[in-house]
Amino acid sequence: MSRCSGQRSSCFCLSAGFGLFHWLLLVVCGWANASDAVEILCVSFLLPTARCDLLLTSADMGLLTSSIFLGMMVGGYVWGYLADRRGRRSILVISLAVNGIFGAVASLAPSFWLFLLLRFFSGVGVGGSIPVIFSYFSEFQPRLRRGAMISALATFWMAGNILAAGVAWLVIPRTSLNAHWGWLDFQSWRLFVVLCSVPSLSSALIFRLFMPESPKFLMEAGRETEALSVFQKMFKLNNRCATKPFPIPGLVIRSKDDEVKNRPTIGSRCQQFSHQLKQALDPMKQLFVGSLASRSVILLIIFFCISFGYYGLWMWFPELFKRAEDGGSPCANVSRVQNSENESCYPVKTAVYMEGFVTAASNLPGNIFTILLMDRIGGKILLSVSLLVSSMSVFIIYVVKTKAQSLIMSCVFSGVSVISWNALDVVGTELYPTQLRSSALGVFTGVGRVAAIMGNVVFGQLVDSNCAIPLLMVSALLLAGGLAALRLPQTKQTELT
Repeated sequence: MSRCSGQRSSCFCLSAGFGLFHWLLLVVCGWANASDAVEILCVSFLLPTARCDLLLTSADMGLLTSSIFLGMMVGGYVWGYLADRRGRRSILVISLAVNGIFGAVASLAPSFWLFLLLRFFSGVGVGGSIPVIFSYFSEFQPRLRRGAMISALATFWMAGNILAAGVAWLVIPRTSLNAHWGWLDFQSWRLFVVLCSVPSLSSALIFRLFMPESPKFLMEAGRETEALSVFQKMFKLNNRCATKPFPIPGLVIRSKDDEVKNRPTIGSRCQQFSHQLKQALDPMKQLFVGSLASRSVILLIIFFCISFGYYGLWMWFPELFKRAEDGGSPCANVSRVQNSENESCYPVKTAVYMEGFVTAASNLPGNIFTILLMDRIGGKILLSVSLLVSSMSVFIIYVVKTKAQSLIMSCVFSGVSVISWNALDVVGTELYPTQLRSSALGVFTGVGRVAAIMGNVVFGQLVDSNCAIPLLMVSALLLAGGLAALRLPQTKQTELT
């Protein structure tokens, strides 16, 4: 542990001020967050047309939507652990690049199983960037602005939703973009997949060229000189008209000799492997044994409930909207659903993309609400109440009778559930110390990916025959998550440790 405590880091953050640097940081991290949303949700928008080209059944579509979450489950803990040991910035660059490269290559897959495999590897990248980006961003924020700024960062998820829906609306219906390349029919949905990889690749390049490492991580790692350099850059950008230099209140700087002297030495390769394995498992022990255990168990429950509910339902919205095109609720006419698998995917019906765009845009009121009130109300209360209201909205989706009513309630679910995610992003970063923050978020997002996989598989298996079961399961789990959130400690405007 470094001689610089968490309080010292907060002191330097205050000295650096708040201004242009933080707004630029919000835009860059927000774009990375949006890129993850685009990569995750692009599959849901290509299903109505790709199912013909890849010869997909409903069960296959459930596997396909689950594949990226399986990758995220694997990547979440691995990248989170590495970010706590090696630094936030370098892990962000690698994970975003993995996401974008495999996402783009997937557009060339000629078969369902190869497409599934490449989407899995893309998910491994997404699994790292989501937890690490929130740890990285939060460690630059002053205490009194942290809740609002993290909420603003989470808002970019909505931007990614809207971008994915908008690009799908513009590109997929245009069959004039189809091309035949030897062994591959390059349909318009494949071009859409390529375009969805651009945000991740551009984010990786921006972080590699322009962004600094988290100064809080650097101080915890004993790299005080590098941390000071970051604080000075923050100060210059935030105080461009100031004549005074950056104040340095008694910073203790280690020499290179001290760093080498204090570095642990390990003898044989066997001992080194044993030591690394122990280090890799140590975050799990700290999370679930001792003083942090109760909050970790509660967060595990909440992540499972919200991920099963949100991703299980959200990834299937375009397909459900498509099934309701002739009128009635998505679960009403089973005979038409079963016959629809023999229908042609062309010409593409654009209504499904318009409805996806509207549903994504309905996140906006919830995002504005959390930005304005997160620091006043606190993440715990917002998380619990929004999960309970989300549960109620899903139950109403089940009982509505018309397509218009389904769309309205889907928008309500979208607007309220985003409050849950924003509050969870804030609470998750505030409940753990710097040396555990990325690992903790990696573990919980990994658990969330297991839940998302289960949700998508359940929808894929039951949406044709027993549509009510997955919808009622989603409603019940969101209710359970809302009640569990009441047991979390209050963290409103506390200092990050």
